[in-house]
Amino acid sequence: MLKRAAAIACLFAAAGHLPAAGEDAPAATPPAVTWDRPANIRNAAERIGNIQRTRGAEAAIKFIDACYRTHGLASAYSEPFEACIAQDYLQTKLLTRIYGKLSPEALRKLGAPTADAMAQAMGRRIVAAFSQYNVTVAEAESFKAEVDRHGLPVFLKTVFPNAGREIETLEKRNETKPDSREKQ
Repeated sequence: MLKRAAAIACLFAAAGHLPAAGEDAPAATPPAVTWDRPANIRNAAERIGNIQRTRGAEAAIKFIDACYRTHGLASAYSEPFEACIAQDYLQTKLLTRIYGKLSPEALRKLGAPTADAMAQAMGRRIVAAFSQYNVTVAEAESFKAEVDRHGLPVFLKTVFPNAGREIETLEKRNETKPDSREKQ
């Protein structure tokens, strides 16, 4: 589980693929975020959580794909495009946890990808998304931390409305240790 979480974090941050702070970036400058990012993340988490809960993972994945296809056409980094990235990360994080508990045989029977394959595919999508708008590794890591802090509790409460107490415990842990990592 720790390896998978680390792989997702590494892929999300796209180490080595995006220009780090202070590195020479392509001609365009990194995007300026002029919107309320935590509110955007919470709204995106609730939206994709409702789709996951009411229509299932396949519908959520199709929604995210359509989101990228629509908002990725913009000439500038935008609030809706950033919501696509947050939704992709949250949905993939949930599915990798679920699929990671299934045996390879069970996944084959379901015709489902492995958790690692899902994480790698998400990483490629997010690298492409951030690269398109010259988002640095530092900014991507900061965004991931905000999605974990603001979006994950909302997403989990939406998908699993009867797990309130457990999710509140997670929120409190995130508030006291914003950089906490999973332990083996």
